[in-house]
Amino acid sequence: MEFKRTPLVAALLSFLFAGLGQFYNQQNLKGTIFVLVNLINLFLMWFVVGLFTFFIFWIYNIYDAYKMAKRANMKLARQSGKVEPSPN
Repeated sequence: MEFKRTPLVAALLSFLFAGLGQFYNQQNLKGTIFVLVNLINLFLMWFVVGLFTFFIFWIYNIYDAYKMAKRANMKLARQSGKVEPSPN
């Protein structure tokens, strides 16, 4: 069943832990991959390189969850024949 997603909720969930916003957007495979990449980055923090990769991936993860929630809402609106407000 399709439901309207709130981009801010998706971004907030991804802010809390990478992958949660993707699960909220019903992107289970992507969410699983993001969780695994986040865990690898947490491990790599012991070797300093993870300090950089963790934060870069974390920001991308939040952006992706927000963007995909908006895209899902636009797709749902087109399928139902409703006009979606401006994507801003």
